[in-house]
Amino acid sequence: MAAMLRELGAVVLDADQIAREVVAVGEPGWKQVAEAFPDVIGEDGTIDRRKLGRLVFADAQQRRKLEAIIHPLVFERIKTQGQLLEQDNQIVFADIPLLYETNSHTWLDWVVVVYVPQEVQLRRLIQRDKLSEAEAWSRIQAQMSIEEKRKLADYVIDNSGSLAETKVQVDRLWHQIIE
Repeated sequence: MAAMLRELGAVVLDADQIAREVVAVGEPGWKQVAEAFPDVIGEDGTIDRRKLGRLVFADAQQRRKLEAIIHPLVFERIKTQGQLLEQDNQIVFADIPLLYETNSHTWLDWVVVVYVPQEVQLRRLIQRDKLSEAEAWSRIQAQMSIEEKRKLADYVIDNSGSLAETKVQVDRLWHQIIE
């Protein structure tokens, strides 16, 4: 959906991409992660994201420790960039996977949830991130259920059909926004 919105002229601020940026070598987030999780720092100084993922999705306390480091940095960057872009009359979307879990919906104008049934979510996560089924389930279960998110959203895009069907819904949403 993010690519479709960009094609229509929106700016999409991707929380996952920003999370990578704030923990790049030399960034303040990197230092905090290195101090909290020294075993995930590779010889080249970069964070072994796969190793870190296995650690934090196997232990909720470790996950909360990582989130306490990364989330404030990510959300501050999204807010700052979003405000600058809105001042420039840009339509801005923030792609935030843990939106409700972090109460980030409270500082956004409205929320769009891209919905797929949980079985499809699992299958796509396994394919996209090359995870085992157990690893994928642990990531899904660390989040609010997609069904609950769907109920809370201002808009829902059902992404369980074809790409063309999703595009029709995104176009409809875009026209609602710009009117």
